[in-house]
Amino acid sequence: MKQFNFDNCVKEGLLRSVPPSKEKAEGSIKAGMKWLEEAEKDLKSEAFNSSVLSSYLAMFHSARSLLYFDGYREKSHYCIARYLEEKYVKNKLLESKWIQLLDHYRELRHDDQYSITFFATKDEAASGLITAKEFIERIRNLLHAKR
Repeated sequence: MKQFNFDNCVKEGLLRSVPPSKEKAEGSIKAGMKWLEEAEKDLKSEAFNSSVLSSYLAMFHSARSLLYFDGYREKSHYCIARYLEEKYVKNKLLESKWIQLLDHYRELRHDDQYSITFFATKDEAASGLITAKEFIERIRNLLHAKR
């Protein structure tokens, strides 16, 4: 995939303007929480690849809640991070480490789904779960501050 910045994502239609929706934002956070529960269950049952995937999806859905709140819709997982960089990191509302973590787990998710050699370890799954919990909490704090 091409490496896009925010402007490229918009130009290519990978980020689109939509009516802002507090309801969709809240629904996306709830979806993130459900994926977090899945990640915990997967880790406990030693389904490490599934736990990594579920942790990423928890982060994805919580990040997407900010887009819904602001009036955007994504057509690319990659472009969600570019949106957060442009609208939140550049405005000093979010630390860049969260974007780096979102990108890292997006790449792990890609390896998990498409590679025939990727197998997550217990430590990777546990670390993903901790990161997802912290990520969701950070996004929820951002949403709360915007209301």
